[in-house]
Amino acid sequence: MSLTTPDPAAQAGPVRLFWLGLALASVVFHIGLVFWGLVPNLVSRPMHLVFVLPWVLVWGQAGLMRHSGYVLAVLGVGAALWVVFNRDMLGDQYGFLEGQGQVAIAAVLILVVLEAARRAIGWPLPLVAAIALLYGLFGQYIPGRFGHSGTPIESFLGTLTIAEGALWGSLTQVSVNVVAIFVIFGAVLNAGEAGQGFMNVASAAAGRLRGGAAKVSVLSSALFGSISGSASANVASTGAVTLPAMEKLGYPKRIAGAVEAVASSGGQIMPPLMGAGAFVMVELTGVPYTGIMAAAALPALLYFWAVWVGIDGYAARFDLRGLADADRPARRDVLVTSAFFLVPFLILLWGMFVMRVTPQYAACLSIFAGAALLLVGSDLRFNARRALERAELAVMTAARQVALIGAIIFCASIVIGVLGVTGLGVKITSLILSASGGMLWPSLLLTACACLILGMEVPTTAAYVICVSVAGPALIKLGMEPLQAHLFVFWYALLSTITPPVCGAVFIAAGMIGENWLRVALTAMTLGVGLYLIPLGMVANPGITALAEAPGWAVLAMVKVGAGLALVSLSLVLKKGWPLRAAAFAAGLFLILWPMS
Repeated sequence: MSLTTPDPAAQAGPVRLFWLGLALASVVFHIGLVFWGLVPNLVSRPMHLVFVLPWVLVWGQAGLMRHSGYVLAVLGVGAALWVVFNRDMLGDQYGFLEGQGQVAIAAVLILVVLEAARRAIGWPLPLVAAIALLYGLFGQYIPGRFGHSGTPIESFLGTLTIAEGALWGSLTQVSVNVVAIFVIFGAVLNAGEAGQGFMNVASAAAGRLRGGAAKVSVLSSALFGSISGSASANVASTGAVTLPAMEKLGYPKRIAGAVEAVASSGGQIMPPLMGAGAFVMVELTGVPYTGIMAAAALPALLYFWAVWVGIDGYAARFDLRGLADADRPARRDVLVTSAFFLVPFLILLWGMFVMRVTPQYAACLSIFAGAALLLVGSDLRFNARRALERAELAVMTAARQVALIGAIIFCASIVIGVLGVTGLGVKITSLILSASGGMLWPSLLLTACACLILGMEVPTTAAYVICVSVAGPALIKLGMEPLQAHLFVFWYALLSTITPPVCGAVFIAAGMIGENWLRVALTAMTLGVGLYLIPLGMVANPGITALAEAPGWAVLAMVKVGAGLALVSLSLVLKKGWPLRAAAFAAGLFLILWPMS
């Protein structure tokens, strides 16, 4: 069962109160870290694991899985609390375990983290982490350049579990201090009227246009995705409204499903959340969060522009209508419901750009505003019962989503820790450089293939972290700016959301609309062509990510790439004869890849 599946045992009585209390404690803890000042890393990060494990290992489980989850949760929480209470002693050990008892505790931590990730997202990422661990333990027996000299088990496991690296390293810091806050922010907004506000604004803005129902999906998914950061959650939420609307208007099912899958996938590249990737990027690149937002903004807009053009082409080809007047929201509803997301968003921007506080502090202010708005609905009336229900939904959703992302981050941290201990990352970087002959574009191709393969089985953020750890240094050595290299890898880690054979957003959309998933996937790849070409355009036109430093130059680069994307998209969608389409495709590629001098 997924983390979002209601747990029958938690619906009433003391068990329900336990989970609600645990969820509230998790939310208070993570928000409190923003205001409590300096908290030791070996306190805040293990405590983050304490709040992750029960949700992943117990919530939503049944039968034997539930009973084993209790045991694993108790062991994992106990081991994490042991680290908290012995942090001063462990700090003096410099990552070296003393005695078999400490080795056993370290082994428990690692095994519980692997099982937590498996229950949260399936086998692939834990398998990658397990293979990395086996390499760390037995890599000294591998002959040649990919072996290593060997590390005592006390030092190897200690570096992973009691030092401020690996499990308690920089990735976990991002999850604890920043990602959790923005996840709570999104949960609070979605518990109220903000989601309906997104739909109303999108319907009012694009509903009457040709192919209006599909364009509503694009706008609403861009808005919703900016706070959800999850392609699957985006499809399930906005698709519940947009897919029936498109089907009612006679849209081909493959197009309706593809529109929703492609539009929803863009949420992971749309600031401010970017599926937690923005915050991880801050830690790995050293670029401030506002700089990440500025660099990612124009490419994200180009992505949705390419989808918009493709939809317009399909609308002309199949005579797809807009929404009827009766199906569009009244102006009063648009104005009222839009306030439920505009007010928190404006407070977030005001905090970051006017008050100049940290993003997480600004997000906390927005959380408080969003929580206040839960007291009223679109009828502008206070309803205590409704407010309590929404508050409970917000707290429970936030705790589960924090746990899901935390499980992914902890497991990915093991992989990164092993790469650092064994030096494997440097060896893979050297392999990429030698295989590409020291040339940038072949390296980009190799990196893109690696991102696609890994992303098929691993969540986007984890795939990005692993790929950029091994391929990022190679791209930087070949002349790319660090942020440019990170954005390139992050975009290609997202390919698997719409690219067969594993395309999560497509599977969900196809199931909801009742269409063959492969037909939906092929149409999604056509509509989402920007996902494949924009990263290359960012490399050829680095000015497009320089909005903060050279806004005029960045806009010019965006216009040029946008024109190329429009030509490519229309050449794939329209049926005007192959010579004209081939010419448009070639001209579009030229505009995208031709560097501005």
